[in-house]
Amino acid sequence: MTGGGLALDYLRRAKVRLAALDVLFDAESWADVVRESQEIVELSLKGLLRSCGIDPPRLHDVSVVLLAERDRLPGALHCEAGWLANVSRQMRRDRELAFYGAEDLLPGDFYSCGDAETARDQARRVVALVYPCVCEPGNRYLA
Repeated sequence: MTGGGLALDYLRRAKVRLAALDVLFDAESWADVVRESQEIVELSLKGLLRSCGIDPPRLHDVSVVLLAERDRLPGALHCEAGWLANVSRQMRRDRELAFYGAEDLLPGDFYSCGDAETARDQARRVVALVYPCVCEPGNRYLA
């Protein structure tokens, strides 16, 4: 499998998962919306990196690589690299907490509707920015 094939797979799966966010949101499962949003962002950004010939790190936050390799990203994303890196970093912080919680923190009680809305909006925007750069026909980055 080529890096381009994996990139396409990551972005297609991220896009499908956006629908899951609405199901979780409608069920008022705020922590799950936050966690799933993080996974969508991670898949999208790793797909972007792969489509540019960059092997993404085996970490949940790719912000450092995004910023270091900004010049290798599609031109349409150069000005968005800082925002994408910031979202990756922020969402990474909530990854485990939203899923497992802690002895003194129940995810279902900690996360609010506002947290879920923010995470869902960020995931949607990341996919909207990255998907066309990776998946549209004629993408020179997959050649």
